[in-house]
This record gives sequence, C-alpha cells and structure tokens, in this order.
Amino acid sequence: MEKFKNRWEITENWQLLFPFLGVFGLSYSSYKLGFLFEQYVGLVVAILLSAVFFFVLLKFILFLFEKLENKWILDAKWEMIRVFIVFAITGSSSMFIGRPIIKWLGITKENLNPILYWVLFIIIGLIFYQILLVTFGWLFGQHKFFWNFEKKMLRRFGLGRFID
Repeated sequence: MEKFKNRWEITENWQLLFPFLGVFGLSYSSYKLGFLFEQYVGLVVAILLSAVFFFVLLKFILFLFEKLENKWILDAKWEMIRVFIVFAITGSSSMFIGRPIIKWLGITKENLNPILYWVLFIIIGLIFYQILLVTFGWLFGQHKFFWNFEKKMLRRFGLGRFID
C-alpha cells in the first residue's frame, strides 16, 4: 500500500477515495462494455471480455496520465484521478440535462432532420457542459484548474472576449 501511496503522492488516507472511485468507475464501464456482447457470446465470454476491457482501459488511462502529468499543473498525481472523474461526470450529466431540454423545446428526430437534431443536441449539451464542468470542478475541489481550463476552451471557441 505504501508503494501505491508514494506512486500517486497520497499523503492522507481520505485521498485514497479518488483511486477507489476511479477503479470502481473503470470496473463498471468494463462490465457494461463486456455485457453488451452477452447475448451473442454467452455469460462466461462476457465476463472475460469485461476483464479484457478493464485491462485495456486501465493501460490506456495510465498512458493518458503519463502524457498529461506534465501538461496539467496539479499539486499531486492523485488529483489527476479527481480531474478525470470530474470530466466523466460532467460529460454524462450534460447529456442527461440536454435530453429533457430538447424534448421541452419540442425538438424530436421525427419532426426535424436527424442531422440537425443531433447538431442541436450536441450544442445544447455543450452549453451545459461548460457550466457543469466548473460546478463539478468546484465540488471536487479543483475550481482553479477547471476555471482555467474553461477559459482556455472558451477562447478556442472564439468567446474569449466574454471572460476577459
């Protein structure tokens, strides 16, 4: 356990919550991906696929950590897990909020060209993504990181004049 704590620069036991949440989220995602194929391959193969997905996704995420470690300015490595969790929650939440809003506006795939529908859906989701990113970043104690990230993103969208 000490080797793990040293690798992720964990100094307090409460900080172990974030690696635990990360592994739990990765396990759940792997489970969902593996069991998408259950009806085609059977239960045993779906479980094996879940394990393969877990391993592949874990390797990919650790690769991302290495690449972003020097790019993102954070106090400790374990905070990167917290940042990834915020990105995951924000992405999912923005789509869950966008879906009822699009229905409230009366926009459906049946009364609008499907391409236009998805463009509007993504735009509405993106608007809420911006708001939720800073909100969840604040809730997870990374407001400064996400506020800077948000300003950079808005500048890339050509909306920098609204934040400066």
